[in-house]
Amino acid sequence: MTTIPALLRAAYEAAMRGAAGAAGIAPAGESKALRSLRARHRIRERYAAWAASARRTDRPLLWMHAPSVGEGLQARPVLVALRSARPDVQLAYTWFSPSAEAFASGLDVDFRDYLPFDTASDARAALAALRPRALVFSKLDVWPTLAREASRRGVRLGLVSATLATTSGRRRPLAAALLRPAYAALDAVGAIAGEDADRLIELGVRRSAIVVTGDTRYDQVWSRARAADLRSPLLSPLAPDAGTAASPRARLTVVAGSTWPADEMPLLAAWTEMVSSAEHGARPLNRPRLIIAPHEPTPAHLQPIERWAAGAGLSLARLGSTAAPSADVVLVDRLGVLGDLYALADIAFVGGAFHAAGLHSVLEPAAFGAPVLFGPRFGASRDAALLIEAGGGASVERTLQLRERLEAWLGNDAARHAAGARAREVVRGGLGAAGRSLALVEGLLDAR
Repeated sequence: MTTIPALLRAAYEAAMRGAAGAAGIAPAGESKALRSLRARHRIRERYAAWAASARRTDRPLLWMHAPSVGEGLQARPVLVALRSARPDVQLAYTWFSPSAEAFASGLDVDFRDYLPFDTASDARAALAALRPRALVFSKLDVWPTLAREASRRGVRLGLVSATLATTSGRRRPLAAALLRPAYAALDAVGAIAGEDADRLIELGVRRSAIVVTGDTRYDQVWSRARAADLRSPLLSPLAPDAGTAASPRARLTVVAGSTWPADEMPLLAAWTEMVSSAEHGARPLNRPRLIIAPHEPTPAHLQPIERWAAGAGLSLARLGSTAAPSADVVLVDRLGVLGDLYALADIAFVGGAFHAAGLHSVLEPAAFGAPVLFGPRFGASRDAALLIEAGGGASVERTLQLRERLEAWLGNDAARHAAGARAREVVRGGLGAAGRSLALVEGLLDAR
C-alpha cells in the first residue's frame, strides 16, 4: 500500500489510540459520544470470546461493516441474499454509531458488535478473532488502519453501494491523503453510478476494481414495502377504510418522517393554515390526518409539537395510544417504525432538507407509492433529484409553497395517485443492485 505522509498518519493513529483509551473511563451519560466510548470497553474480549465459542474455521467468514443505520440498510439486502445463497459462509456485522445497535440486533448474522476504534492493535485483534475471508464496507467508510492490516493478512477488501458526493470532505487534500491507500487496497468496488465511480477512482480506487452495481437501498425499501401488513398490530389501528370508487375514504394521511425542528416550523405552520382554510370553506378539503415521526423523539422534541397541536385546536395522540385512531395528529415517540408507517401515507414529507443534517431517505415512502415532499437542501440526494425529474416528488422552500403543494395533492385524487405511481416507478427502476452486489461479494469470498 502507498505510504501516506508520516505526520498525518501519526496524528490519526494517536487520535484513535486516545479514543480507545477513553473507552475504559467514559462516564455515564446518554449522549452518542459517551455511549460510543462505553460500547468499546473490553471490545477485544468480546470478539475473542465469540471466536473461541462460535468461529468455524472450516467455513469462510464475510465481515460486513456499515457505520450507521443508513449504510446498514444498504448492507442488509446483500447479507440476506448471501445467507440464502451461501449457507456455508459465516457472517459478521459491525457498526460504528450507537444509533445502529437496535438495527443490527435484527440481522441474521453469526456475530455482531461495534467496530473497534481504528488502532493497529485493535484491528489486528479483531482480524485474528474473526479470521475473515473478505471484509466489505458499505457505502463509503473505509477505515485506513483496518484496511491496511486486513490487506497484510490477505483478506479480500470490498465496498458495496459505493458513493462519493462532489461535496464530500473525503475529497479534501488532507483527508484524501490519509484515505488514498485504503481505497487503493480495495479489491472490488460496486459503485452506485458512473459519476461515483469516477470520483472514487480519483480518491484512489483502481479502475480495474470498480464496476457500477447500483444502490441496494432500492431493493431494501421495495422489499419492505411489499412485506408491509396493514393488519399488523402497529398499522391496523391506524389503517383507514380504503372505501370505493363511488365513496372514497373521507380522511387522507400525510406522514412526516425523520423531521427536525427546522422542518417542523414550515410544516406545522402550513398545516395550521391549511386546516383553518378548509374549515372556513375556502377549500373543499376534508381535514386530513398528520402522522409525524421526529428524527430524535426526545421529550424536548416532542413537547413543542404537542403544544402546537393544542394551540391549533387539533387533537393529538401518541402512537399506540387508544386515542390515536381518531386523532388529527399522531405523534411517533419511538424509533424503528417509520419505514412501516409510510404504508399509511397518501403523501409523505421527509425531513432533513430544511436542516444542515441533509435530507433523509425519500425512497422509503416512494416505494409505497406516496408522492414525496421535502425542503430545499437536497443537493446531495440523487434520489430526490430523480423523484423531482419523474414528477414523483417536489422540493418546497417556504410555508406557502408547502401548503399549496399539500392542498393540490390532497384535493386532487388523480394528481396525487399519478405522482405516487411515478414515485414508485423510480424505485422499481433501481432494483437489481442487491443481486449484482451479491455477485461482487461472492467473487471476493471465492477468490484465491
